[in-house]
Amino acid sequence: MTPATTSKKSSVTYIETKEQRRLNDARESGIPWKKWGPYLSERQWGTVREDYSDDGNAWDYFSHDQSRSRAYRWGEDGLAGISDDKQQLCFSVALWNGKDPILKERLFGLTNSEGNHGEDVKEYYFYLDSTPTHSYMKYLYKYPQQEFPYCDLVDTNRRRSREDLEYELLDTGLFDSDRYFDVFVEYAKADPEDVLIRITIHNRGPEPAILHLLPTLWFRNTWSSDKSEMKPSLRAQEGTVLASHPKLGHRVLFCEGAPELLFTENESNASRLWQQPNASPYVKDAFHEFLIASKGDAVNPDQVGTKAAAYYNLEVPAGGSQIVRLRLSQQSSVDPFITFHQIFSDRLAEGNEFYDRITPPSLSEDERRVHRQALAGMLWSKQYYYFDLDKWLDEHQAHPLTGTDHRNVRNTEWFHMLNSDIISMPDKWEYPWYAAWDLAFHTIALSLVDFDFAKDQLLLMLRNLYAHPNGQIPAYEWNFSDVNPPVHAWATLFLYNIEKELGRSDLRFLERSFQGLMQNFNWWVNRKDPSGKNVFAGGFLGLDNIGVFDRSAPLPTGGHLDQADGTAWMAFYCQNMLEIALILTEYDQVYEDIAFRFMEHFLWITYAMDRIGEHHDEMWDSKEGFFYDLLHLPNGDAMRLKIRSLVGLLPLCASTVFESEVVTRNPRMMELVEIFKRRHPDLLNHIAPADSKFKGYAERRLLSVCNKEKVEKILAYLLDEEEFFGPYGIRSLSRYHLEHPFAFHLSGQEYKVQYLPAESNTGMFGGNSNWRGPVWMPVNVLIIRALLNLYQFYGTELKVECPTHSGQYMTLFEVAKELARRLSSIFLRDANGHRPVYGGTKKFQEDPHWRDYILFYEYFHGDNGAGLGASHQTGWTGTIARSLDLFARMNPSDALKTGKADLVARMTREQVAG
Repeated sequence: MTPATTSKKSSVTYIETKEQRRLNDARESGIPWKKWGPYLSERQWGTVREDYSDDGNAWDYFSHDQSRSRAYRWGEDGLAGISDDKQQLCFSVALWNGKDPILKERLFGLTNSEGNHGEDVKEYYFYLDSTPTHSYMKYLYKYPQQEFPYCDLVDTNRRRSREDLEYELLDTGLFDSDRYFDVFVEYAKADPEDVLIRITIHNRGPEPAILHLLPTLWFRNTWSSDKSEMKPSLRAQEGTVLASHPKLGHRVLFCEGAPELLFTENESNASRLWQQPNASPYVKDAFHEFLIASKGDAVNPDQVGTKAAAYYNLEVPAGGSQIVRLRLSQQSSVDPFITFHQIFSDRLAEGNEFYDRITPPSLSEDERRVHRQALAGMLWSKQYYYFDLDKWLDEHQAHPLTGTDHRNVRNTEWFHMLNSDIISMPDKWEYPWYAAWDLAFHTIALSLVDFDFAKDQLLLMLRNLYAHPNGQIPAYEWNFSDVNPPVHAWATLFLYNIEKELGRSDLRFLERSFQGLMQNFNWWVNRKDPSGKNVFAGGFLGLDNIGVFDRSAPLPTGGHLDQADGTAWMAFYCQNMLEIALILTEYDQVYEDIAFRFMEHFLWITYAMDRIGEHHDEMWDSKEGFFYDLLHLPNGDAMRLKIRSLVGLLPLCASTVFESEVVTRNPRMMELVEIFKRRHPDLLNHIAPADSKFKGYAERRLLSVCNKEKVEKILAYLLDEEEFFGPYGIRSLSRYHLEHPFAFHLSGQEYKVQYLPAESNTGMFGGNSNWRGPVWMPVNVLIIRALLNLYQFYGTELKVECPTHSGQYMTLFEVAKELARRLSSIFLRDANGHRPVYGGTKKFQEDPHWRDYILFYEYFHGDNGAGLGASHQTGWTGTIARSLDLFARMNPSDALKTGKADLVARMTREQVAG
């Protein structure tokens, strides 16, 4: 190991770790340390990209059963796999226990129609470790030794209603006697083009057991759909697999122990799928046929093809293990395994060094475990995403510029789009496609380990090949035109402020982002303010089933909806854009007028949320002290939809504090503000006062949708344990609605919203998520941000009862810290040694081979914290790592006395300097 070096690229001198040096080399010298990584999807079947059906039913058009036999068009999937950053060459493991009806090459799960709560993976696998350059990675898959219950899982879940619990793999009893294999897959890089692979199989059962292991190497099929593409090749050469690709060049897969090498083509088995002749006798599912159907002629005896596997037939002793070693390298080697152990030891040690550096020393052992596995999950959730909409629409005969008209084809207005990048996914099985607002939260966690990747993710969504020419940011592949909350500006500002303290004040990143965000902001103003009154709609806005109606569909009542959350999001957007513009003003005065424009937008939006109209048509209910959506009926009447949900809490999030120097540094903007105030004196009565007399701690200024009275009233609901303040975070819907459901009657039909702490009981938005009670990490993160901003303004003078009715009063910093504690307790062992995230699942709570492997679910039970929804949505749930980091480094005195920029600077210095 070479000694650590001193870095002077930041405002403080610190010792670089080996992993940080690799990150720096990748950024500054273009050394491709990130070229190879966990970029395979975990489900390519059932996606929109692979859907060529007439009715747009992506799940049924390309099924799991077909996936072993059918070549993909737009990407690849695999088990614990890796690929290069254009997914030209792929590697993963395949397994057979001697009893399953199919070769295990990919994870199994239910489709949206098969699951009683939508799509759901039915496997147990864990992202245990990864460095940001993927110089070391570790993955665990738990493989039963008995026949995998494919039919039982499908049939039992189909019979269950939305009111029932899901039927999980553990419920089948398959793991009761511990007859399963723990398959650990580890990767270590000797250099950017030399990847070592170690597969360790542990038999947890009481008897010896046979495992058929097939480490598999293959090329993504690019030649079948594009005849101009040269076909790559794999062939056997002296016990190795030689890979030759016209763009990627040559690679060698070394396989220890002289296994039998199997070869076939990554091409569809047309005979099985469509009862048509195969172009070649050697097809994608050949290894399944060779092993399970005992068809020796299914594989190519000439040992050439585009898909190859090394076949290991392993007997693993009871309680024992077997290790298989491979190496994928650009270089040939006389003895590829002589330094194997040392390289793995070095990379693991360097990974430990890196995480020891960035992790606050005050965290407990269990907190450190959660912190590291959360970040590992973030890094494993990268995926190569390829989608050429111009080509895809043309293949569907639905391109709007060619005169064809297939009305059932989605995304026709996005024909400009060409995506071909490594992107952070919400969940590589359940959601193997990017979601714009999820991605902004991903970057908050990713910036703890890899600033460059985090920034690139934000810029992607603003680039010409992603964002629509009209300025809209794409939502997700099921409907790119859906509207997500505008959180990119907030994430951009967050990343800029942190990186600035590393001595890399990236103004180019900030300005590039600002230009794209300006276009997006204008799209919002022009498209989502239907009446031109600074009141915004937007549809579901990421909150799926939170409303009494489907907010993305025409209202059954007619008329339109003024959305408290849509309008609050835009106020928040204005604040973030104002902050960015003020930073840019320091370098170019032209931005000062632009900054005022966002200030003006903010003031009008805030006023619009609280103006008193003839028909009580303001969103703020002064009697109840809460914000509600406003339903405008065709006859001109208006009514508040009195559902206490996150919709009414989000206005609290539109709170930003500014240091006193903002006034003196920006005289032109303040002059414009004074003119505005003289022209509109009544406006300021409804919002947090912005005049010179309204100053907070250390002469700070506050921009907030909520004045002090509103803050206190909203917090009384938010901190009430019978309303929003659950034992594990802020609920998405008040628990009040358990006994008092909101009901709306129309034409003999009842529309109802009731508190549901677990899964959804409706099919709205696919029925696979629920915003009517559970705890969701992203909105909790924004509430913590709001509390800290308000604390910096009001200081210790503002104390609120926490919990409400408890008689205990806290500062807003203490409230934020208590909320963060409740969120982190979802994952941490409690006094009984149990993790609430695993609920009553005994195996996860007590078994030493399960209890310390942590899953970061999509959302959490509103009352007991159990994980729900997608089991590997480390994505935005990975922000728990940022929360742990934040409150381990910040105390109330510093949070109050130190300005935001200086506070960020100090915490960043602590992190990089360890």
